[in-house]
Amino acid sequence: MILGRGSELKYLNNYYERGESQILVVYGSRNVGKTALLRQFMQGKPSHYYRARSASEREQRYQWGRELEKEKIKVSRYPAYTEIFDAVLQEANQTKARTAGRQADEKKIIIVDEFQHIIKGNENFIKEVHYYLHDIRPDARVMFVLCSSSIGWVENTMTGKIGDDAYAISGLLKIKELGFEAMMEYFPGFSMQQGIEAYAILGGLPGLWKQFDDKIGIKENICRYILNKDSFLYGEGQRMVEEELREMSVYNTILASLAAGNLKLNDLYRHTGFSRAKISVYLKNLIELELVEKVYSYDTEGKVNAQKGIYRICNHFVNFYFAYLYPNLSGLERLTPGEFYNKYIEFSFKSYVAEYFKVVCRQYIEKWSRWGSLPIEVDKIGEWIGKFGNIDVVAQDETGKTIVGICSWDKPVVRYDDYEWLLFCAEKAKLRTDYIYLFSIQGFEDKLYQEAKSQQTGGKQKLKLISMDEM
Repeated sequence: MILGRGSELKYLNNYYERGESQILVVYGSRNVGKTALLRQFMQGKPSHYYRARSASEREQRYQWGRELEKEKIKVSRYPAYTEIFDAVLQEANQTKARTAGRQADEKKIIIVDEFQHIIKGNENFIKEVHYYLHDIRPDARVMFVLCSSSIGWVENTMTGKIGDDAYAISGLLKIKELGFEAMMEYFPGFSMQQGIEAYAILGGLPGLWKQFDDKIGIKENICRYILNKDSFLYGEGQRMVEEELREMSVYNTILASLAAGNLKLNDLYRHTGFSRAKISVYLKNLIELELVEKVYSYDTEGKVNAQKGIYRICNHFVNFYFAYLYPNLSGLERLTPGEFYNKYIEFSFKSYVAEYFKVVCRQYIEKWSRWGSLPIEVDKIGEWIGKFGNIDVVAQDETGKTIVGICSWDKPVVRYDDYEWLLFCAEKAKLRTDYIYLFSIQGFEDKLYQEAKSQQTGGKQKLKLISMDEM
């Protein structure tokens, strides 16, 4: 079983075990682990894989045909898709004949990766697949899996391109990023602190995880596998942006400005010099690609004290690239990896990771709720972004009972006045403080331990102090 993808694999197998043929769309961002999932799904089943090119419709059919010929399957020079499908089933049957123990009527899997390239050249491709399955070969049991790394295209463009043919699609499966705990399973050699630092850089993308080594420290990983010109990750931050976008000068400017801390539309306007209308259009495109997110403060009665929506780069590695590499490209060329790290990364890295520690803490709150180990059953969770200060964790149940919390990464200890500041922010937000959770990687002031003890009644703690060991 591949790490953290049990539910996705079950979803695919449930469709596979059905008697009829299907067309499924599976999509997710670059490096999220779609190919590894599909490779696991195909194991032991008669299957065919084709990676579509960005090419004309005629060239696409030509390339697919040449791949089949390399497998000793004869097709026309420019085969029609129906001819290709017949040839693919022939290939699957030949493979089946060589493999003992398979049933004669076993369903075949045809995976077309980056299928958006085919649709862009032939908007009737899904219609042709559906026609083949239901009119030409209704007797065949085939599962077409159409895969794409273009989230924005699948969610916002595909239906408009294929029209009513969208009804032929049996199901859509979005492959999302994995959480922090899955990454820690992948890196058993990392300490909790190293794991959080790695998560701040790589996020939940298994395709990036395989570039790091848990036998060495985070600084050495950064120097060896990101700052080294011969490494895959050296240019991956820019590639993740360039793959789906044009006018890179505009997008780079906006992303660099966000990474520098200009999170409001007015801040971006003042920094970039672009009009607000232009920035909004480009931000919309970045949001569709899940590179940027618009973050709203947790909905409370204290809206007057909350900031309006702010923008953040939500792809961890793209954020790391634009925070450290992009603004220092001259130094990247001139300095050794170690010199670059010491000059440009070391000083601010702790505060950079602090933002992602909050994300990890919210993931733990959700996990503890699923386990039933919280005093409430969390219905919704978020953060409150105030004009005077922020609340890192806001979690409520259906009755309105609330957990509020702060997540301290870069302070030596959490002090009593940090607790008082949280209460002040909660009052401004008009939030209940039924339970208060303070997270810290360093520790807590003695006065806080005394306060937590005094607030323990009936076996429940209103104030809970959570160290990294407890997490």
